[in-house]
Amino acid sequence: MAGASPPTVSMEVTDEMLKSMEVGLAFRDYNGRISSMDFHSKATNYLVTASDDESIRLYDIQNAVCLKTINSKKYGVELVCFTDNPTLVLYSSKNGWDESLRLLSLNDNRFVRYFKGHLDRVVSISLCSEKEVFLSGSLDRTVLLWDLRADKAQGSLRVQGRPAVSYDDQGLVFAVAYGGHVRMFDARKFEKGPFDIFSVGNDDSEAHVIKFSSDGRRLLLTTKAGRVHVLDSFHGNNIATYNVKPVLTNSTLEATFSPDGNHIISGSGDGSVYAWNVRSGKVAHWGSTDNEPPLVRWAPGSLMFLTGSSELSCWVPDLSKLGSFAVTK
Repeated sequence: MAGASPPTVSMEVTDEMLKSMEVGLAFRDYNGRISSMDFHSKATNYLVTASDDESIRLYDIQNAVCLKTINSKKYGVELVCFTDNPTLVLYSSKNGWDESLRLLSLNDNRFVRYFKGHLDRVVSISLCSEKEVFLSGSLDRTVLLWDLRADKAQGSLRVQGRPAVSYDDQGLVFAVAYGGHVRMFDARKFEKGPFDIFSVGNDDSEAHVIKFSSDGRRLLLTTKAGRVHVLDSFHGNNIATYNVKPVLTNSTLEATFSPDGNHIISGSGDGSVYAWNVRSGKVAHWGSTDNEPPLVRWAPGSLMFLTGSSELSCWVPDLSKLGSFAVTK
């Protein structure tokens, strides 16, 4: 198991390294599909997952152990993310009758707060841990803005379609995607409307995931049609669009930036995993016996990414396949 820990030396992510990636460790004790996962922004060895077996699990990925499993049988669980405190997680339910978001203490399995406001399934959550605020987007065609310390929404935006939402790392700006466009908002004066609107070409299919690169300069957007768009977050111009298989189920097509923002790992509607170099295109493709898109997350500051399907897999470079590479101590 210890062999799955990524090298601790800092290495630049290269195309060759990505091509050598393979599953170094897998957790196979799920009784359903993983529906969400999140790394903690500071305590980056911590990962939380939510799954269809109505469980929330906390992992120490560096030491390859599951620290805690909490069941949410009454409400179900679909999306989950960490707050600034690694023992507090925010999650959305999956029971079809209560769309409240819940702040859960993992220490003592206790609800700290309920956030009531949505009238339909929550499909996107983005939390800014610096400011203790978060966004939620729902099939009720609203995006709500929340403060973790208050149970009432601080603001609301109407949208025309399924929204994907994301804060930038500083929480100064947030993006809302739907209907072939990305709308950029100033978090301090969102009620004035978007300060910019970017078009994503002729792709007006359902927006699934939107994310900023860690330096805030790039945005990625995935859509149900099987497209992964990369945009310049300042000017809105399309840097690249990659095509994977479209999503034919209610699953979500996910993608994730490498820590330097120069590579992207994405899922695909046929269950496979792709790696892309933002500048030059496809680097690698790994097939799968699964037929739904996997979740994908790059481990922060690490040479490792994770995929989630009916199991949780940690992908690391096979150093024996790499010839010479620059190692900096």
